[in-house]
Amino acid sequence: MQRIVLASGNDGKLKELRQILAKKDVTLIAQAEFAVSEVAETGLSFVENALIKARHACRETGLPAIADDSGIEVDALHGEPGIYSARYAGIDGPAADTANNAKLLAELEQVAEQDRTARFQCVVVFLQHHEDPMPLICQGTWEGRILFSESGDNGFGYDPLFYVPTHDCASAELDPDIKNSLSHRGQALRKLALLFRACS
Repeated sequence: MQRIVLASGNDGKLKELRQILAKKDVTLIAQAEFAVSEVAETGLSFVENALIKARHACRETGLPAIADDSGIEVDALHGEPGIYSARYAGIDGPAADTANNAKLLAELEQVAEQDRTARFQCVVVFLQHHEDPMPLICQGTWEGRILFSESGDNGFGYDPLFYVPTHDCASAELDPDIKNSLSHRGQALRKLALLFRACS
């Protein structure tokens, strides 16, 4: 069983990734278990930020690391909040999701339903060590639109606002297994799993 550190302090993300990787020969360990601090996400793209987080976790733990950077792009907002999705409202901690969703709804208050198209983007990277010159990089995209109010109790982040056309509900109303089969993060991790097999 390969031990891999997850370069994130997000409990919802850890739970989701463990569910997706449950059938793989992997033990995913939160970086908090090694007292690894969060690192500043100073990149200008999802790829750059994911690499920054993974290299930091590798350096601090000596273990291989998985990191992802993900966010939501809203067409009516010219792609915002994008890489700033997690800190869109300028708040950290448990209250961030509520504040971010409230800000997004406020920004889109006058935008008609047909113009509220959006997508989740996710980049997942895997590093064997902090100087790994050939990281595995996988990407997933999930198309949908932004609802006028929150719906559902599953998931985290923008899930209560993200309408999934194929299932006629919010992401937060989906069963976790169904969500993982559709989501941007699930897509990226399945690609990563294929690369794991190819490299083994």
